[in-house]
Amino acid sequence: MARPHHHVYVVELDDRVWNSARFRRANPGWRLGMPFVYVGMTGLDPDLRFDKHKAGIQANRFVQLYGLRLLPALYERYNPMPYKDAQAMEVELGIHLRACGYGVWQG
Repeated sequence: MARPHHHVYVVELDDRVWNSARFRRANPGWRLGMPFVYVGMTGLDPDLRFDKHKAGIQANRFVQLYGLRLLPALYERYNPMPYKDAQAMEVELGIHLRACGYGVWQG
């Protein structure tokens, strides 16, 4: 059996992402002062995946335009994991961060 190699990751987004009506609509519970983030999953190393987003390769538009840096403190403890676990963790982590007041966009 292949070793688990999928990762969840969190990218901090620039505050300017709040100018997007689409982002605001997805985050009615955002609390003033909390960060804006993108939560994704990948079979690649999160650093490489972030670089691809910024280069416009299979990129999420919010990460390409507003991505600042990875926030490993929010995801490192979960990685690596099997594909199905990473799929579920991406959703769970997004829900958790939203409940904490973060502005969240998911992959």
